[in-house]
Amino acid sequence: MLALSSGSAFAGWARGGTAYTGRGAYSGAHVGSCGGGSCSHAGGVMNPWGSVATNSGTVTRTAPGQFSNSGTAYGPYGRSMQHAGDTSCASGSCAHTGDITGPNGKTAATADTVTRSAPGQFSSSGSVTGPNGNTSTHTASTNCAGYTCNRSGTNDTASGGTVTHAGSARSVAPGVVVTSGTATASTGPHSTTVVASGTVSGTAVVAVPPPSSTVVVAPPPTTVVVAPPPPPAMYVAPAPRPAVWVPGHWAGTVWVPAHWA
Repeated sequence: MLALSSGSAFAGWARGGTAYTGRGAYSGAHVGSCGGGSCSHAGGVMNPWGSVATNSGTVTRTAPGQFSNSGTAYGPYGRSMQHAGDTSCASGSCAHTGDITGPNGKTAATADTVTRSAPGQFSSSGSVTGPNGNTSTHTASTNCAGYTCNRSGTNDTASGGTVTHAGSARSVAPGVVVTSGTATASTGPHSTTVVASGTVSGTAVVAVPPPSSTVVVAPPPTTVVVAPPPPPAMYVAPAPRPAVWVPGHWAGTVWVPAHWA
């Protein structure tokens, strides 16, 4: 299960394991990374004869509780299948719908629901409807406690067959999870059992620190007092002296006519 976070962080994980069947061992590996609200993954499985099938895809958080996914799987002979879907989560439950398109262009529809019924308790159910209208259903339950999660479930195929599966995942060290499980397919009196085990390793999550919450408030601008320009220069005439009439008179040997002084 991939959990997407809205925070700015990125993480990586890798897993590998082997499934043992009556026809031989199937070995697989898968890697993935997340960042910016999106997770991408790629992996492959090699059958006992050396042929390899690969798959890759992306899950993107489009809104709170809303996710979209798409990807492609390639078979050993180059044939491909495309898948796409949408998931909506609310109130402890996630519902998923999607489509799978085969190499012949025909499409199968999928619908699934996962519900958290109690702390550490989850139940799931869903269906796959093929292009011819035949439907296969599946149910499962998961119980987590401490460092271990146990899961069991049943798939009922459209042809009347049944697949029962059970497995566990246990954290043995920080970032390291060991998985194991079995699946038994039954059709009438015949049955086949597959035993699988593997390890999932996750790299440390590197979180980008949020922007600083310190708010720098610029000081108010200093008030600048601009003195008005000096008034224009003004000539102030001295106060007039009192006018005195001076009659004509002699100044030595010079006659000065009468005048104001």
